[in-house]
Amino acid sequence: MDPRILEHLCAVTAEEQAILQGRTSIDRDLYMQGQDNTVNSRKLLASGKLITLRPHTRFIDFPQHRHDYVEMIYMCQGQTTHLVNGKTILLRQGELLLLSQSAVHQVCRAGEQDVAVNFIVLPDFFTTTLSVLGEEETPLRRFLVDCLCGQNSGQGYLHFQISQVKPLQNLVENLIWALLWDTPNRRKVSQMTMATLFLQLIGNMESLHTEDGEEAAVLRVLRYVESNYLHGSLSEIAGILHYDVCSLSREIKRKTGKTYTQIMQDKRLAQAAFLLKNTDRNVSDISLAVGYENISYFHRIFAGSFGKSPRQYRLQERTLF
Repeated sequence: MDPRILEHLCAVTAEEQAILQGRTSIDRDLYMQGQDNTVNSRKLLASGKLITLRPHTRFIDFPQHRHDYVEMIYMCQGQTTHLVNGKTILLRQGELLLLSQSAVHQVCRAGEQDVAVNFIVLPDFFTTTLSVLGEEETPLRRFLVDCLCGQNSGQGYLHFQISQVKPLQNLVENLIWALLWDTPNRRKVSQMTMATLFLQLIGNMESLHTEDGEEAAVLRVLRYVESNYLHGSLSEIAGILHYDVCSLSREIKRKTGKTYTQIMQDKRLAQAAFLLKNTDRNVSDISLAVGYENISYFHRIFAGSFGKSPRQYRLQERTLF
C-alpha cells in the first residue's frame, strides 16, 4: 500500500487517544442514537454523501451491532477478528469483508499495527455497480440486490481472500485514495472504481471464502457454470459435489431464487451480450458460440431478457460507446 495512505490511516485518532488514556468502552454518541445498537449512517456520513471511509477504531472491542448502511472492510495491515451472525472471521492483510444491513457484527480488539479501513456506503451508491454487473446470477450480485431491497436471502456477508490478487489490491487502494483526498469528480470516480472492483471480484470468485456447506456447494455450482456454460449439466456438477440431483436443485433454488437452467441461461446470454458489444461476429455465429443451435429460440430468449433483439442491442450499445 502507498506509504502516504498507510501513514494517514495509522495515525492515532482522538477517539483512540481517549481509549489509550483509560476509556473502557466505545463512545456511543459517535455511532448510535439513543439505546439502539445500530450504527447510524447520519453519524458518519456528511449530508448528501453516499460513501465515506474511516479507519477502524483500535485498542478496544467494538460490541455487537448492526449498520443501517453497507459496510466494506479492507485490512490494510495486520489482522482483525470479526464475529458476523455468530461466525468467527479472521480478516488478514489484503482481505475484504462486505456486510449487509442485516448482519450482526462484532469486532475484537485490534492492536496498533492492525490497520483496517471501513467504507460506509449507502445502498443507493451501488446502483451504478449493479447496472454494470448485468443480470447474471453471482453471490456478489445477489448480495447487492439484497442490500438495495433491504432483504436477506443470503448469509449477510461476503469474505474475499484477495491478498495475492494485485489488480484488486490496486483498485481498493485507488478507492481509498479518491475518498481520503479531494480528487476531482470524486463521486463519479468512486462509483466507477467500485463497479470495476466488483467486476474484478466476480472474475475472482475462487477467492470468496465460506464455511457454510450449503452456501459453498451453491458457490461451486456458480463457478462451474462460469467455466462450463456450453455443455455443463446439473447431473455432472451434482456428481462432482457428491450431491443428489434433486437435493442440489432445491438448494440452488433456495439460495439464489433461480433454477440451475435459469442460471445457465443467464450466463449464456451475458456472454452473448458481451460478444455482440465487443466483436463483429454475426448473430448466428454468436448464438452457436454460446450454446444455442436454434437461432430463432436464441432471438426469442435474448429479447425476453434484454427487451430488444440481438441486433438492436448491438446498435444501442455501440451508439452509447
